Amino acid sequence: MSDTDLEATAPEDAAVLRRLGTLDRFLPVWILAAMALGLLLGRLVPGLDDAMARVEVGSVSLPIAIGLLVMMYPVLAKVRYDELGHVTADKPMLVTSILLNWILGPAVMFALAWLMLPDLPAFRTGLVIVGLARCIAMVLIWNDLACGDREAAAILVAINSVFQIVAFAGLGYFYLQVLPGWLGLPRTVALGVSVWDIGASVLVFLGIPLAAGFLTRTIGERAKGRVWYETTLLPRIGPVALYGLLFTVVVLFALQGDTITSNPWDVARIAIPLLAYFALMWAGSFVLGWWLGMTYERATTLAFTAAGNNFELAIAVAIGVFGVTSGQALAGVVGPLIEVPVLVGLVYVALAARRRYRRRTSSRTVPEGARR
Repeated sequence: MSDTDLEATAPEDAAVLRRLGTLDRFLPVWILAAMALGLLLGRLVPGLDDAMARVEVGSVSLPIAIGLLVMMYPVLAKVRYDELGHVTADKPMLVTSILLNWILGPAVMFALAWLMLPDLPAFRTGLVIVGLARCIAMVLIWNDLACGDREAAAILVAINSVFQIVAFAGLGYFYLQVLPGWLGLPRTVALGVSVWDIGASVLVFLGIPLAAGFLTRTIGERAKGRVWYETTLLPRIGPVALYGLLFTVVVLFALQGDTITSNPWDVARIAIPLLAYFALMWAGSFVLGWWLGMTYERATTLAFTAAGNNFELAIAVAIGVFGVTSGQALAGVVGPLIEVPVLVGLVYVALAARRRYRRRTSSRTVPEGARR
């Protein structure tokens, strides 16, 4: 990319930031307000959490399921499915993502949990479970807000879904039983997690919005063309994703509001390794993407898919194995309390780094003899 090309990207970057400044300018405020509203509802309305948790879809309460589906559908409707072949051809990105998500991510969370919570085995186990549950939902909206590669995000989320079905229980056994034994550390009860339960969760939370998004694009483009679809229809359905996100946050925190507000010190202890985890995984993956020569869009997708976690699955597993009042469940509950505002902040960090990233990437690709 030449200096002229780089200068041409400046208006594009400014337009992105202006769009965030008008439509999504107060997103962090809305997120915090949704969290506060959820906590207040969970604390002040007796029996609300039990009522919302009574009906479940794929081990997740029905209101959360509705919010996740509403949130993911517009994002997946934006994916250009006829361009997915370009992503699957990028073997370095696919392999790097698998290694980050299923080798490095769980290992980093295991290390942080043992280093920072050596005296709290229940919380420590809960964090290990969180580290094993890779994100297949909210990562799509963080990636979209940060102008990441939508097609790459769809592929990486699909890969994570397959690995989650196949590897979750086995990795749980390894990190809670085998590895602690090798290191001379206390072992934890193995996770009795059904592959079918995880598969049903993936089918609901990825399969339904993926099918809906694919059909919407296919039918819309055939009926009125791609230009109409992307300039007229997508702007109309796009904001629905943010409404779904805010609704999900309210419900999620309402379900666990009493638990969180009743244990502030425990929440603080759990928050420290989570903050370290998000910072290390996101920043490390983003820099790794740059070092490997990926575009900003794909490096951003790599970073968000590596840093995000499926807290709905982690909470469901912790409650199913250890009980709703357990420390393991509390660790899962604290997860979104930390992840949501942190990843919103990282969206803005990514956008701020966008132009510099492109300049540094282009400087590496210009032949030495062509530089002045």
